[in-house]
Amino acid sequence: MSSNILVLSGSPRKNGNTERLMSAFVDGATAVGKTVKTFCVAGLKIGGCRGCEYCFTHNGICVQTDDMSPILDELRKTDALVLASPVYYFSVTAQLKLAIDRFFALLEDGMPVKRAALLMTCGDDTDAAAASSIAMFRQIASYQKWDEAGIIVAPSLHNPGEIEGRAELEQAKRLGENI
Repeated sequence: MSSNILVLSGSPRKNGNTERLMSAFVDGATAVGKTVKTFCVAGLKIGGCRGCEYCFTHNGICVQTDDMSPILDELRKTDALVLASPVYYFSVTAQLKLAIDRFFALLEDGMPVKRAALLMTCGDDTDAAAASSIAMFRQIASYQKWDEAGIIVAPSLHNPGEIEGRAELEQAKRLGENI
């Protein structure tokens, strides 16, 4: 089981369904004594990876000085990573994708992450709209050799608060306890 968890949320909507799903996960994890650090990346200034490979010759330090630096610092000491996002045009939000692309800075030195999970919300009636996000998550996890701790997709959510009372909240809480 993981004890240090980093959660990255890509939702630009404050107090929305993705934030609530993420909160249920965090509640479960902290209830059993795990340390959780969260970043809502949609509110941060994160530039896209430039592919310059400066990080490869500078111990994983990115050439850019933006809000990604504290996230990279946390990735260097976490053993579990959770990505949370609403489905935006059949993918994670652009804000979360920017942060994921910047993981490149740690490619050379690696990350201590051992397990990862994905939390998604979507307006579609099925979880099919999340398929490309799930595929991306699984590809990254496979490449990084992370164990897949769980994937939760909450479909049919259109307005803030619609997730209340849904089974996915309890699933996220249990995932937080067991990751």
